[in-house]
Amino acid sequence: ANAEVFDPSTGTWTPSGSLITGRYSHTATLLSNGNVLFAAGYDHSTFLASAELYTTVPSWTATGSLAIGRDYHTATLLTNGQVLVAGGFNGSNSLSDAELFDPATVTWTVTNSMSVARYMHTATYLTNGQVLIAGGYDGTNVLLGTELFNPVTGMWTTMSPMTKARYAHTATLLGDGRVLIGGGIGSNGSPTNSAELYDPITGNWTATGSMITARYGHTATLLTNGNVLIAGGII
Repeated sequence: ANAEVFDPSTGTWTPSGSLITGRYSHTATLLSNGNVLFAAGYDHSTFLASAELYTTVPSWTATGSLAIGRDYHTATLLTNGQVLVAGGFNGSNSLSDAELFDPATVTWTVTNSMSVARYMHTATYLTNGQVLIAGGYDGTNVLLGTELFNPVTGMWTTMSPMTKARYAHTATLLGDGRVLIGGGIGSNGSPTNSAELYDPITGNWTATGSMITARYGHTATLLTNGNVLIAGGII
């Protein structure tokens, strides 16, 4: 449950209090007001529905709980300041449901569900204000499918599938508005080094150059020069 803050100017770490509930496989989302929302996860015995806010005092405050406990979900900050939590795993089933957190009221509201239950997928906030969900695992199948969430209407739209099914991959919004998908576990159950690009204008996926090393559970970070740094993971 412990937390630490890194100061880039000194290269040092400082203890920053503890979460109210210890958890992993949760999400952390920087809100528009500067607070950080920690949502759901697992504590070795329970799939958590609880959520809490971190402020830079430092201080930890419990918020309202999600409708369903889960881990391996996604959490995406929307233009209106709300956070979309989608999918995940509840210990028995993969989830298609989605919920919205409103920082103004500190409450959760159930919204429309995705068309496909999934976890270990990715969610990317696009420049057009919509959220792209890609891939994942449904408990039996590695998924190719993608869908878009429209925050204005609260509706989901099924989009063109990726070129390769995958989960535990990364998705990175590029400077030109496209999304780079890299790595993950493929439909054969093994790590993949394949990568592909999503074009929000056409809604199509195109294979691009492969990574040097096949991996999953890695990170992908957009650098200031426009390149994407892939690091770590499991091979």
